[in-house]
Amino acid sequence: MSTHYLRPGRLELALTRPLRWLARSGVSPFGMAELAVRGRTSGTWRTTPVNPLTHQDQRYLVAARGHTQWVRNLRAAGQGELRQRGRRVVFHAREVADADKAPLLRAYLRRWGWEVGRFFDGVNGDSTDEQLLAVAHRHPVFRIVREERPDGRR
Repeated sequence: MSTHYLRPGRLELALTRPLRWLARSGVSPFGMAELAVRGRTSGTWRTTPVNPLTHQDQRYLVAARGHTQWVRNLRAAGQGELRQRGRRVVFHAREVADADKAPLLRAYLRRWGWEVGRFFDGVNGDSTDEQLLAVAHRHPVFRIVREERPDGRR
C-alpha cells in the first residue's frame, strides 16, 4: 500500500482556515462539505473540508493529497459524518479498489481539477484509463454508504 501524502504548507493551511469556517458554518461553496471522523488513537472528532463526488448516483470521497490523516482515521473508524448546509449524514466508508478508480478519478478531476489537479502528477479529467490507474494507488477513494435510520429511512 502506498504511503504517498502531500502535506499542506503553511500558506495552504492558512488559506484552508476560511474554508473550514465556511464548511462548519453550513455554507457550501462549490458543493464542499465538512468531513468528521473519529481519530484513530484519540477517539476525538476530527474535521476537514472535503469535496464529495457524486458519480452514477453514488457519493464518494477522493483523497487528492494521498494517504492523509483523514484517510487513516476513516480506514480505522470505518464510518464518519458529512456535514453540509446544516445537515449531517452518518455514513459507512467502503474503500474502492485501485483497479476500479479510473472513472471516479476522471469525474473528480473534471469537477475539481481546477482546485486539486496539481496533486495528481500531470493526469487530468481527459487522461486515459491507463494514466489514471498509474496514479490510483496514491489517491484513496471511499464510497459513502449512508447509514440506515431506525425507521428504515436514510
